[in-house]
Amino acid sequence: MPKRNIIYLVNPISGTRGKHSLQEMIRQKTQEKGITYSILPTNIEGDYAFLLPFIQQAAVTDIIVCGGDGTVSAVAAALMGVDVRVGIIPMGSGNGLAFAAGIPRDAEKALEIVFAGKASPIDGFLINGQFSCMLCGIGFDARVAEEFAEQPTRGLQTYIRVTMKNFFSARPYPFRLQIPTGNGHEPSFREEAFFISIANGNQFGNNFTIAPRASLQDGLLDIVIARKTNRLRFLLSVVRQVLGGYRIQSEPEKRGKEKILYFQTAALVIENPGAAPLHIDGDPKASASEFHISVVPKAIRLIMP
Repeated sequence: MPKRNIIYLVNPISGTRGKHSLQEMIRQKTQEKGITYSILPTNIEGDYAFLLPFIQQAAVTDIIVCGGDGTVSAVAAALMGVDVRVGIIPMGSGNGLAFAAGIPRDAEKALEIVFAGKASPIDGFLINGQFSCMLCGIGFDARVAEEFAEQPTRGLQTYIRVTMKNFFSARPYPFRLQIPTGNGHEPSFREEAFFISIANGNQFGNNFTIAPRASLQDGLLDIVIARKTNRLRFLLSVVRQVLGGYRIQSEPEKRGKEKILYFQTAALVIENPGAAPLHIDGDPKASASEFHISVVPKAIRLIMP
């Protein structure tokens, strides 16, 4: 392997764990390996274009994100197509991309994977021009993300509390979906749904697998739609989906009565007349009346086990 030069990006506010001991551990372990490195803070605005001249001028080989999915996604957006490896030390509340890639929560174990340096290309996708490396949600889960972002403390317990609070006021939103196929046949259909998840990886985070059959490397997005029903059936159908109970449907426009619609596509257009909210990789974003979504194959090279 060529001589390595690593930049560690440490998010001082992500997740629930302290960062001082992490930085000390990074310094010690990286120096023991004899690897050149720098530690930089993450950018609160999420703009990482400043990394590009660093990479070119200092021959940086690896960018390691010590943070959560939102930070990873923002860094990946700046590094699409750049010849550099991207690694993750999970420090967020959900860590969906890290867990989907098999990267452990334990920081020392994650750092050992970084040192091994085995990287593979993974997909991302664009939603109205904004990059996502993991998962977007429109509707119920985006409302949860909005309220979660406002909480003074993060972590799994806070997320569960906010989710349950919003569950009792959840309502379905109207949507119209169109699936561009490139062969002249573009099926479309209308749906009322509590949420639509657009998943590149298999989960929301915390090993909550909303799209059990999703792959980071298949060139497809997994679309999960929780259709209109009563709240009890909504809850039970989501649990069934998490447990892998629903099969992928090849012709979603010919859907039956099942409460979860699950299919795969490389592109999708979603009309959103009910102004359902949006999140991208767990971060609330401005909604829109229409979403244009497309996969970005082999967007970054991710260091994985």
